[in-house]
Amino acid sequence: MRVALYPGTFDPVTLGHADIIRRAARLVDRLVIGVAINRDKGPLFTLEERVDLITPVCAGISGNSGVEIVVHPFGNLLVDCARDVGAQIIVRGLRAVADFEYEFQMVGMNRSLDDSIETVFLMAETRHQVIASKLVKEVARLGGDISGFVTPEVRAAVLAKFEAGGD
Repeated sequence: MRVALYPGTFDPVTLGHADIIRRAARLVDRLVIGVAINRDKGPLFTLEERVDLITPVCAGISGNSGVEIVVHPFGNLLVDCARDVGAQIIVRGLRAVADFEYEFQMVGMNRSLDDSIETVFLMAETRHQVIASKLVKEVARLGGDISGFVTPEVRAAVLAKFEAGGD
């Protein structure tokens, strides 16, 4: 059974993330979405809220693809999480050269920690290459329209956070 782990903070989950999930699901028998705690990034949403926002996205993709997709929060090393969920593959999305430079370093470190786990990169679809969670939050915070970047449910959650003073 081919199991892959697609890790991220998903703060919030975007249409770009959904695209990578959809395409990764075509490559494996089971896809685990690792929602990282990552307090260093100062997330807008709590871990539980991020899990709640990404779960319906994954359920829809799983229903359409027939591939089991599981949401798994984690706060340990990525390679340890991969081992915990039985993943032989780590999936990463790339948008631009800057992403590659960072990911190149991460692959090197992960390979030095466990060289039995492969990393596979999926290029973002052209229409999703500009979408970054950080930018989505910034656009929303400044009153811009984020409906082209996230699902309606995620848009509502982001707007509610900013209306409640989640800055």
